[in-house]
Amino acid sequence: MRARRSSLEGMTTTMRRAAHWHRPLMVFVSAMAVLAVGCAIGVLADERVLTGVPIWLKPLKFTVSFVLYGTTLAWMLSLLPRRSRVAERAATVVVAMGVVEMVVIVGQVLRGTTSHYNETTLVNAVLWRVMGAAIMVLFAAHLVIGVVVLRQRIADRVGRYAVGLGLGLTLLGMAVAVPMTLPTQAPGVEGIAGAHSVGVSDGGPGLPLVGWSTTGGDLRIGHFVGMHALQALPLLAILLRRFAGRLDERTQARLLVVAGGAYGAVTLLVTWQALRGQPLLRPDALTLAVAAALVAATVTAAGVVVARPRPAARHIRRPLVTPNRTA
Repeated sequence: MRARRSSLEGMTTTMRRAAHWHRPLMVFVSAMAVLAVGCAIGVLADERVLTGVPIWLKPLKFTVSFVLYGTTLAWMLSLLPRRSRVAERAATVVVAMGVVEMVVIVGQVLRGTTSHYNETTLVNAVLWRVMGAAIMVLFAAHLVIGVVVLRQRIADRVGRYAVGLGLGLTLLGMAVAVPMTLPTQAPGVEGIAGAHSVGVSDGGPGLPLVGWSTTGGDLRIGHFVGMHALQALPLLAILLRRFAGRLDERTQARLLVVAGGAYGAVTLLVTWQALRGQPLLRPDALTLAVAAALVAATVTAAGVVVARPRPAARHIRRPLVTPNRTA
């Protein structure tokens, strides 16, 4: 009973702190959560299908992604030891661009057509160009936040690496989506200016929910993996704190760097695999060999880090989930 009460009190405290995180981001997250519910209802109630999947599935995936992205970004800003107006303004720009992107995506669903790569009419082409411009501005704003975070020293070393690497690898995740829009990626259909799939047309057989192609390459995989480094690396830092307590802070930080390098390599590996027109679950011998080499290198590096002599003095560990300042 006491453990349950303590857990509830911890959740309540976290919720209270979250209410004071970057206000525009948290309002945006709340709006996206509500919209996600509406999109989920649309998936179930609307029988229309677009590019082989329920028409409301794309906005549903984007709203869930924005909830995760916005919440994590707001939390990371709360960890900064000093308030940064530059970072906060950049985060507000992220919100504005996210709103533009979602308005186009949902608006096109309501019109019964696609939002991405759609240049079949003047209106569709303008909306696609507006959304593309919004994505580029969001990328730049995210980069600004990353630079600000790197310039400030978060007291917790493990947290510092988790936040810095998470922000950087998320930029990589955004960047690996660029090939989707290149002229060589156009599937040869008039009015279509890009595609997710490589070697096959969009809308073919795909994995459940995510829709990644099972017959050809799919550039969304690398994009997805890279984007979610923002959540994966801080989560790893928290797990290291909880289950690797015998390791000193420096060793945990080095393990996080090894994990970040491996995560970036995986992002590039699955993107390279997709560019070769290869389905995720059907890798060829070369892909398997590179993956095996990556696993071996990661395990070896982690082993070297753990085996290194550690100082006898114990480091004071600050909890990653507690902000270093009040918002």
